[in-house]
Amino acid sequence: MRVLRPIRFGSYAEPPWDRWCQPMRVTVITPVRNGGETFRACLSSLAACIPAPDELIIVIDGTSDGDGERAASRGARVIQLPISVGAARARNAGVAAASGDVILFIDADVVVPPDLVKRAVRALADHPELAAVIGSYDDEPAEAGLLSQYRNLLHHYVHQTGHEDAATFWCGCGAIRRDVFLAVGGLDGGYSGASIEDIELGYRLRRAGHRIRLCKSLQVKHLKRWTAGSMLWTDVFARAVPWTRLTFRYRVWLNDLNLRTSARASVALVFALGVCLGAAPWSPWAIAAAIAAGLGLTTLNAGFYSFLWRTRGPLFMIASVPWHWVYYACAGVGFTIGLASEILGVPAATPNAQAPPVMRSLSPKGAPEDSRAL
Repeated sequence: MRVLRPIRFGSYAEPPWDRWCQPMRVTVITPVRNGGETFRACLSSLAACIPAPDELIIVIDGTSDGDGERAASRGARVIQLPISVGAARARNAGVAAASGDVILFIDADVVVPPDLVKRAVRALADHPELAAVIGSYDDEPAEAGLLSQYRNLLHHYVHQTGHEDAATFWCGCGAIRRDVFLAVGGLDGGYSGASIEDIELGYRLRRAGHRIRLCKSLQVKHLKRWTAGSMLWTDVFARAVPWTRLTFRYRVWLNDLNLRTSARASVALVFALGVCLGAAPWSPWAIAAAIAAGLGLTTLNAGFYSFLWRTRGPLFMIASVPWHWVYYACAGVGFTIGLASEILGVPAATPNAQAPPVMRSLSPKGAPEDSRAL
C-alpha cells in the first residue's frame, strides 16, 4: 500500500498533494497462538483490505493449529517462534522483521473493515505531529451472549467517549510510526500473555513527548466470547493489578477511559453498597445507605446505561447493570492487590528469561527464510 505524505517547505505554501510527496509504507502485524476460527475470520478480513498493506506479518507465538500455513497461503510473511513468549514480545519480533514506515497492530480476534488500513495510515500521513493513532471496537460484536455483548459494548462506549488526545496506546487496532516505536524501546516484554503492555507503551510515548490520537471512526469487530471466569480473571489480574502498579510507577493519574473520575467513584460506591448490604440485617440506616449507593452508581453511569438501552433495549440494559457493578468490584480488588504489592515491594512483571534463539520465517509461498532473534 502506498499512502502519500506531503513534504513541508518551511514558510512556503505547500505544493499540490499529487506533485510533491513521499511514499509511506505500512506493515500490518498480528500475533496469534492457536487462533482457530476467529483468526481465520481476521485473516480473511485483512486479505480483503483495499488497498492492501505493503506487508502483512503473522507472528505464531509458539504453538499453532495450522495458522502459519493458512496465513502464508494468503500472502502473509509468517514468523514462527519456537516457544510462546507472550503478545508483547511476539509483536516486537514482528516489528524487528518489518520494513514499513508505519506499523499497524491488529489483534487476531477482530475483523477489520476493508478501508481500515487506508484510513489508519492516512490519519498519520495527514498529521505529521502524531506518533500513533488508535481505534475501538464497533457496537456490533459478533458473539451473541449477554456477557460478550456487554463487555464489547463497554469497550466501545469507553473509547467513543474518551479524549481524542489519548494517553494510552491500543494494540487491538493501533498504528504507530516504526521509528518512534523503536526509539522508545518497543513493547515491554515483561508482561506475560495479553495484559497492559500497550497501555504502558502509551505512557512511555507520552513521557517522550509524542502524541497519540484516538480516532473514533477506526472501528473493528471483536469476535471474542467472554465467560464469567475469563472476565473476572482479566479484570483483576490482567488489568487492574498491573495498571495500578503502572500508575504508581509513572505517577500518572488520568481522567480518561477506564480511569476517569466517575469510574473511581463508582468503585468506591460498589464497595460501600456491599458493606451496607452486609450490615442491613442489623441497621435500617444501612438499607437507606445501600439505596443511596445504588442510586449514585446509576447516576454516575447513566450515559453508559442509556447507550445500552438505545442499542440493545431495556431488558438488556437491566441484565447488564449487575455485571457492570461486578466490573467495578474487580477493579477495586485489583487496585487493593496492586497497592499492597507496591507497599510490600513485590516485584512487578519480569521478562521471560527463555527467549527463543531463532525465529523461523515463512515466505508467502511457505519457503523458510532466515530471520533475526528476539
